Amino acid sequence: MNKAKSWYRSARRTLIRATRNPRVDGIQLGDLNRLTPISRDWGFDRGTPIDRFYLQRFLSARAGDIRGRVLEIANNDYTIRYGGERVTQSDVLHPAAGNPRATIVADLARPDVSLEGRFDCIICTQTLQLIYEVRKAVTQLHDWLKPGGVLLASVPGISQISREDMEQTGDYWRFTGASVRSMLSAEFGEDAVDIEVLGNVFAAVLFLHGIAAEECDEEWLLDADPQFQMLMTARAVRAG
Repeated sequence: MNKAKSWYRSARRTLIRATRNPRVDGIQLGDLNRLTPISRDWGFDRGTPIDRFYLQRFLSARAGDIRGRVLEIANNDYTIRYGGERVTQSDVLHPAAGNPRATIVADLARPDVSLEGRFDCIICTQTLQLIYEVRKAVTQLHDWLKPGGVLLASVPGISQISREDMEQTGDYWRFTGASVRSMLSAEFGEDAVDIEVLGNVFAAVLFLHGIAAEECDEEWLLDADPQFQMLMTARAVRAG
């Protein structure tokens, strides 16, 4: 009986290996057969990074939320690009002095300025992973919004480490759709949070190598596979 089971398992493995597509041992890795990424600059030096491709689609679809007084982290590029004339005041938050575009210098998790209820919209993209006390940061984002104000946020699931941020302040977290929903719902309420999980194995491999969106079939990037959560986008609305 044991010999029969052993033979069956061996035959099954042989059959599986022979019928895989691509054939086992027949994969051609080509330019990906390397220990270093194609770009260490996320793909900015080649075109549009894969995560920025997703972010631009997200913010374009939510452009109507970018209005009134808007706060963005580090710079206000997205505020200007997607808010346009709907924006009456554009603010930029940076945690340390030295950023010429910053209008507010404060630590998002430990602010020393009072910004309660100031903003109609906050754009916080690819930032929360850099904050160790991330739940405190989410609390501040909620409290800084006016009643009815909108948070537009994104966080990485599968990503390179940011070397510059790691050296300066730290790069601490990667997320899943479940963790983002739980974290935001605790502050905004479950019904006020809309999460989208983006990416698939193709997108994740390209992004890790720093291959740009212009170098691939963009339609392939739009096929979301929940097993490979590359990027999460979120829209959360403060009650009122």
